[in-house]
Amino acid sequence: MEKTNLKLWEAFLPVIILIGMLAFNVYVYGSDALSGSNQFILLLGGAVAAFVGFFHKVSYKKMIGAVANNLKSTTGAILILLMVGSLAGTWLISGIIPAMIYYGLQILNPSIFLPATVLISSFISIATGSSWTTSATIGIAFIGIGGALGFSLAMVAGAVLSGAYFGDKMSPMSDTTNLAPAMAGTDLFTHIRYMMITTFPTYIVTLIVFIILGLNIDIVGEANVTDISIAIKETFEINGWLFLVPALVILLIVLKTEPLIALLAGTIAGAIFAVIFQMPLLQEISGIQTLDFQSIYRVLMDSITVQTTIETSHPILQGLFVAKGMAGMLPTIWLIICAMVFGGVMEAIGALSKISEALLKMATSIFGLFASTVASCLTLNLTASDQYLAIVIPGRMFANAYKEKGLAPENLSRTLEDSGTVTSVLIPWNTCGAYHAGVLGVDTLSYLPYAVFNYLSPFTTLIVAALRIKIRMIKEEKVIK
Repeated sequence: MEKTNLKLWEAFLPVIILIGMLAFNVYVYGSDALSGSNQFILLLGGAVAAFVGFFHKVSYKKMIGAVANNLKSTTGAILILLMVGSLAGTWLISGIIPAMIYYGLQILNPSIFLPATVLISSFISIATGSSWTTSATIGIAFIGIGGALGFSLAMVAGAVLSGAYFGDKMSPMSDTTNLAPAMAGTDLFTHIRYMMITTFPTYIVTLIVFIILGLNIDIVGEANVTDISIAIKETFEINGWLFLVPALVILLIVLKTEPLIALLAGTIAGAIFAVIFQMPLLQEISGIQTLDFQSIYRVLMDSITVQTTIETSHPILQGLFVAKGMAGMLPTIWLIICAMVFGGVMEAIGALSKISEALLKMATSIFGLFASTVASCLTLNLTASDQYLAIVIPGRMFANAYKEKGLAPENLSRTLEDSGTVTSVLIPWNTCGAYHAGVLGVDTLSYLPYAVFNYLSPFTTLIVAALRIKIRMIKEEKVIK
């Protein structure tokens, strides 16, 4: 059977139907849509694309072959996700993540409350890889402290979310930070390094804005985080030596070590430091009075593979000291696999190439392609109401278009994060917007003007594209300045 050329509306048909099904599914399931139903919707979208293919005489074998090739291309990303889950587990029980939180809280001073909120939320989000966890734990604490000091709750919420989404973007433990390069076709650490070009300037501007805001507000109370700090020290042994493990991973990244090796080293080092510094905690988790090699092995292995929850005396910390291990990464891996099925079928029937061809005609310049990507991510956040889908669908649609322009894939992965990940929290009916508004107790439209990092990020990526600042090309293998 030979494939015939698709019309443009036929190429877009599976995408339009998929977006409609996803929007309805998110409406029904809300923030639980990622638990499995969205993944199945992606498979249904692949089925719609397959029917279009069958109508044009594309063989089933060809479609399955394209799916297999797509899945093969994500092998590295899937392994990295599993290793990230294991890293989070050992970094929790070793006290590394709690130490980051503890020392971050020490810089909390009423006169610099707003920029300190941004900074501490950033540290915690980088350490945990989750803006949701940051918001639901330390974010709630900041709302209470900020209210007592006389700050607008909307302003505090904006500071929390600005920091939380900076960390969510830059943390190798974040699912979106792993998802974007997997969709674009680059690796995790190349993606993170390339994001610095747009993310750091936006972050600096954000800090300056909150410093200015903080200087113009009368402080009526004191910031008291003593109880939280005491609870951390009661549970963990906190000292500066723990930062040797993150320093090791950073060094390996700087030396351009393969991501899997760097993450594996961080996981093993975290486990070793847990044995060195947190033996009382390991004993408490194991439930055994006298620890032996077998019980220590079980605690460490459980932290690497499945969920580990550490009880503390402070309610704010209960949801923070939870690591889901490798098992916690399975929903994201599931999403990637189903997205690859949809993308593979779309590629096999010629839909992606048709869409890419149309996009290239519309986006005659490199800036036009970046702008089209940003617009697509924003549109999907508005319609499909989920940040993962705002990364997955444009990622598959635009990959070939960037390639045709000779652009390195990290250009696409960065743009997906700059416009897909961070803007989701600004939309009230998006799962992220609804979640953070509910957790922080501040309406989405109220904190929107103060979520500076979130709404500046898409503009920064467009400015960088317009000025051709370090746009990385494939053919020349160099950066255009």
